Amino acid sequence: MRIAQVAPLFESVPPHKYGGTERVVSYLTEELVRAGADVTLFASGDSVTRAELDPICARSLRLDPEVRDLLAPTICQLERVARRAREFDVVHFHIDYLHFPLSRRLGLKQLTTLHGRLDLRELQDLYDEFRDMPVVSISLAQRRPLAQAQFIGNVYHGLPLDLYRFDPEPDDYLAFIGRISPEKRVDRAVAIARRLGMRLRIAAKLDRVERDYYEREIAGLFADPRVEYVGEIGEADKGAFLGKARCLLFPGDWPEPFGLAMIEAMACGTPVVAFRCGSVPEVLDDGVTGYCVDSLDAAVAATARAMALDRRRCRERFERRFSAERMARDYMRLYGALVEDRGGVAA
Repeated sequence: MRIAQVAPLFESVPPHKYGGTERVVSYLTEELVRAGADVTLFASGDSVTRAELDPICARSLRLDPEVRDLLAPTICQLERVARRAREFDVVHFHIDYLHFPLSRRLGLKQLTTLHGRLDLRELQDLYDEFRDMPVVSISLAQRRPLAQAQFIGNVYHGLPLDLYRFDPEPDDYLAFIGRISPEKRVDRAVAIARRLGMRLRIAAKLDRVERDYYEREIAGLFADPRVEYVGEIGEADKGAFLGKARCLLFPGDWPEPFGLAMIEAMACGTPVVAFRCGSVPEVLDDGVTGYCVDSLDAAVAATARAMALDRRRCRERFERRFSAERMARDYMRLYGALVEDRGGVAA
């Protein structure tokens, strides 16, 4: 099967550091190639892949200080995809809804994985208009606000089984990984660690738009000697960071569409304590890979219990549910249904 993967241009595929969507696109693309598919990846020129790379711009937009208009390269990307569209059996978009008018008019065999939150008011009118666009959710919770969208499947993210090494002997610290932003609630992670008297290591991206929030709400918390802010880390450092943690704290209070960090921790054998938002109850196996909680008091108690969970069972559950091979199989089934005009089969 000839498949096009259309990735965001903001980060490379895979990203050099933070970047959930581009990381998933990379895992999927490489697994499809390994399975024998003929894949073309439309992405930034600094991407690395075994697929055919059609580079849209020389560098990922976040790493190019000369780029000021982030939309212009994506418009060029859409035109490139349109020119080559007939070369593919299926075009798989990961750039949200930007291609909808184009896909409708070209009549493409295509689908879109929605990687972000869908509870935004503006999306209601958009999906009322584009009910014909086949879309895929990354959790059942993610799709709830958009009942009118044409969901043809639900595919949980997956990681290569050899990406992270299982670590049976962690050090004595808790971990937080992600972004420093109001919805990610790193302040809750600090509060949990303080109440347990434990070290907390924070690996987090800080965007310029969040700088004021950081200075106003977070910087003072990092003055605690038990709190270590290590900054933004890349793939090479993530395994050791998560694998040596006694527990990953995932304390967000927004409708998390999936939460890649949770399965990255599981792959290392590290249990997770997460607030019950969005996809969390679907991703965590409560009492096996961690605990879902509803309050700070419950999070403190659950973290103490989570550190006693069997780390090997965390790894085993990851292998069973969240491998890149399983993710690619799920998508291949959806591609096949589109090619044969059978519609989607819920995953």
